[in-house]
Amino acid sequence: MNEKPITRRLPDPNRTLPDLSALRDMDDAAIARAVAEDPDAAPLADATWFDAARRVEPRNKVAVSLRVDADVLEFFKSKGGGYLTRMNGVLRAYMEHERDRA
Repeated sequence: MNEKPITRRLPDPNRTLPDLSALRDMDDAAIARAVAEDPDAAPLADATWFDAARRVEPRNKVAVSLRVDADVLEFFKSKGGGYLTRMNGVLRAYMEHERDRA
């Protein structure tokens, strides 16, 4: 069990937000020009991936104790936070594949 205390972080009341009024006044053509000029807004090479997207509703989780090989755990942990969610995703993909095959 994690021994770290739970902390709640509130927004900094002294933080100033950027002025977005200029964006509200932009028309579609101006937005398109701004996007075209922004190298970080490059279009996706293949936007057809979105056709296969599906809505995923949150599911109820069940706490379990699971033994996995140390190298498997380290692999998932090395990818950053949320490793248990990723492990669940891999298990779900396998389950759906096997279910669809049957």
